[in-house]
Amino acid sequence: MEHSITLVLVALGAVFGIWGFCFLRRKIRAVLYSARVLGKALEQQADRLEETPKSVSGMTKVFLPQIQRDFPEFNWKEFQQKTENMLKSALRAIDARDEALLVDASEELHRQISLRVAELKESGQREYFRNIAIHQTEIAHYQKEGGTCAILVQSAVGCLHYTENAAGELVSGSRERKVQTKYNTELVYIQDAALLQDGATAVGVTCPNCGAPVTRLGSKFCEYCGSGLREISVRVWSINKIAEIL
Repeated sequence: MEHSITLVLVALGAVFGIWGFCFLRRKIRAVLYSARVLGKALEQQADRLEETPKSVSGMTKVFLPQIQRDFPEFNWKEFQQKTENMLKSALRAIDARDEALLVDASEELHRQISLRVAELKESGQREYFRNIAIHQTEIAHYQKEGGTCAILVQSAVGCLHYTENAAGELVSGSRERKVQTKYNTELVYIQDAALLQDGATAVGVTCPNCGAPVTRLGSKFCEYCGSGLREISVRVWSINKIAEIL
């Protein structure tokens, strides 16, 4: 009798053992399948992020009419192209650690890039920007304050962006996957002090013929007497600085 009970218990143990093993195997398979599905979903999401440009603050339609009222000869397409060329040249200058590659940059921007290049050289690191593509560039803001006019331009940029140490080891970023990001570029209508006379300032420019104040920035003719003002135009647009929007 005891022998029979033992056999039954052994048989039951075997059955439960087999059932438990099968149950556990199904659970493991389900977990592995879920992990594969999740991994594939994450990879697909990474692929989409790699190819999807960032949205920019597109306020061109709002601010461009204001800018053109102040500066009738302002050509947005020209400055848009100029801004994009400068932005690409700035990233390439950092990539090559050579600020001489900068295009259409102000002294302030030259200093900004020079400092970044110096930091990289001091640390022995290389910061790479490869396959640069600018998807969209729009005016984000326009401000007049204290006699200074500034246009904030925002660009959606895609590129391979990564950093290596002195040994060529990857510190940050990826050599294979592109990143999509945004950069702000500041256009400033700055005063050319060399053209000012008798201590005049950009805020207090007057017509040389009738003495009337020039109230409209960028004007080429006096709105009172019609005299030409081209000779007293004391400002020029300058690309002043860039900053990545993280």
